[in-house]
Amino acid sequence: MIEINLKGKTALVCGSTAGIGWAISKAFATAGAKVILCGRSKEKLVKCIKELKELNSLEHSFVIADYNNLDEVKNAAIEASKNQPDILVNNTGGPPAGLAHEADIDAYLLAFQQHLINNQVMTSAMIPHMKAKQFGRVINIISTSVKAPLANLGVSNTVRGAVGNWSKTIANELGKFGITVNNILPGATATGRLSSIIQNKAKKLNKTEEEVSQGMLSAIPANRFGEPEEPANAAAFLASDLAS
Repeated sequence: MIEINLKGKTALVCGSTAGIGWAISKAFATAGAKVILCGRSKEKLVKCIKELKELNSLEHSFVIADYNNLDEVKNAAIEASKNQPDILVNNTGGPPAGLAHEADIDAYLLAFQQHLINNQVMTSAMIPHMKAKQFGRVINIISTSVKAPLANLGVSNTVRGAVGNWSKTIANELGKFGITVNNILPGATATGRLSSIIQNKAKKLNKTEEEVSQGMLSAIPANRFGEPEEPANAAAFLASDLAS
């Protein structure tokens, strides 16, 4: 049986107090990594640190940043880089639902900052010590919309595609330094964001949430929503030496 071993590794996980980000943080800790959480709520971060210490006794830590505030993200990146993470997980909540042609410019600008620009800030801060170690893992949590646009997620579809091509580009640039860059494209996953999408769609279509859920499930071959632990397991593999 293959064992994922992240002992001796330090991982910075963004958007790490809920959903897929929290599942990844727990998966990394279970595999033996020291984890640096990044989120905007100190109360949630403190609670999550206590839970991580039940998985391993390392000195897990956190940095605080609201992804709507670029200065906070820059400061958090600088602070986290002092711990020289070997692994970076770029992850944050997606833009609100809506049609692309009806979205205003501010919605696009905010989405590009939250995803592409913040990812660039975080990654740029971690690259120097990854290069020095000749080892690094950058993992971006994006969406299946990179492959094909999803209905009523116009801004999200657009920015996810930009992040996808950005990450492919830096993968080509960083490979020679022993740094891998990979994207995970979750489908519909049972998180707070999915619940929000279902609620908004039900309201807009004047349907029940159950009707909307069943409609979404009918398009999924497995006839179920994913669990956050599933992309988290993929992230743990990609973070390990097995994914070299």
